[in-house]
Amino acid sequence: MAPFRSSPAPFVAFKRAVSRRRFLAGTGVLLALPMLDAMTPAFAAAPAPATKPRRMLGICNNLGLVPDYFFPTGKGKDYKPSAYLELLQAHRNDFSVFSGVSHPDVDGGHPADNCFLTAAPHPSSGGFRNTISLDQFMAERIGHLTRFPSMTLGVNCARGSRSLSWTAGGVMIPTEERASEVFRKMFMGGSEAEVRAQERRLQLGQSILDAVGGQAGELRRTMGARDRDRLDQYFTSVRELEQRMQMSKEWERKPRPVATTSAPRDPGSPKEYMDKVRLMYDMARLCFETDSSRAVTLMLDSVNTPALDIDHVHTTTDGYHSLSHHGKSAKKLAQLKQIDSMHMTLLAKLMADLKSAKEDGQSLLDRTMILYGSNLGNASAHTTTNLPTLLMGGGFKHGQHHVFDTENNYPLPNLYVSMLQRMGIEADKFASSTGTLRGLDPVG
Repeated sequence: MAPFRSSPAPFVAFKRAVSRRRFLAGTGVLLALPMLDAMTPAFAAAPAPATKPRRMLGICNNLGLVPDYFFPTGKGKDYKPSAYLELLQAHRNDFSVFSGVSHPDVDGGHPADNCFLTAAPHPSSGGFRNTISLDQFMAERIGHLTRFPSMTLGVNCARGSRSLSWTAGGVMIPTEERASEVFRKMFMGGSEAEVRAQERRLQLGQSILDAVGGQAGELRRTMGARDRDRLDQYFTSVRELEQRMQMSKEWERKPRPVATTSAPRDPGSPKEYMDKVRLMYDMARLCFETDSSRAVTLMLDSVNTPALDIDHVHTTTDGYHSLSHHGKSAKKLAQLKQIDSMHMTLLAKLMADLKSAKEDGQSLLDRTMILYGSNLGNASAHTTTNLPTLLMGGGFKHGQHHVFDTENNYPLPNLYVSMLQRMGIEADKFASSTGTLRGLDPVG
């Protein structure tokens, strides 16, 4: 399948902003155009920032990678690549590899996949409640700058039980697994009637919030201090939701970018796992090329994947999960190596595609951090330490193997703090972090 390409959205300067009236009058034409800066002052809450946008794609393969084939030997810039990393060597200076990292107190084997971007401790314990994920932490701060504050994607996910994205209240954000639906949301705006209907739905929601807020205000005067604090927290949430609704209404009227290809075909079977991964990488790339969102997650639910078609030539004999419990079986390890190698091949293609895409004279890869890893260091033993971790692009000084203690692991959330700061977000703490990641330096 040929890669999807979108037309670049030009930066056009008009003597005056396109008015709302003029925009609405020509909706049928303007919806086919890319988003123009000149339209922003007419109906946006604030002008676009002058800073160059940075983005993040967080990927978790919840069955990990065979450690013996993933981790390199040596450290620093002189490391010798492993069998898997050999497949990425065309981009050696565009990624960093880490060993000896994990999430402190995140245990429990498979349930840890929901904590890959939250680092919430003890996910298999009774009464566990997740915390905010890295992408949603980003979305809360910069999500208003794009049509979609975040995108939560998945492949073969057990819907409702697995996701990388979680709200501040520990609520799961379900994954979108149809590339065609992601494509539709990015490029296909609704009719005038559909837009108005959506605006009415948004307005109804806001009206309800206004009514509830008014009633709660009356109640507040009769409450004690503790209850007033709780109600104040509630009011804050209401105000934040109202702000998000307002932004949603404004984005409903902004034209979507132009797609120069038809929507993708969704693979119909969980067996077509690698085709689904490839398509979701294409969707993430298109999302970044059009600046539709700057925080994207992708859960690769290998646990929920049956015997799979690796490359339309080789098909596994067992389900992905069964293969991961290889017991050092040469037959199972050989199939796992084929699967993992295809994962690396697809990552290499994603990096190449982002390198070839330019934004203001800079490669999109330099603007985009790709975090690839797993909640399991060794899927066969269900260990949640020494997690296989790669960071690609994003404007860091790459080309190194960062070696930490494989017995007493270094906190992976330190990397998340470094990523937040690279996004331009002021943060010195995330989850169980103790600072920024030692030895990882930005370029410029």
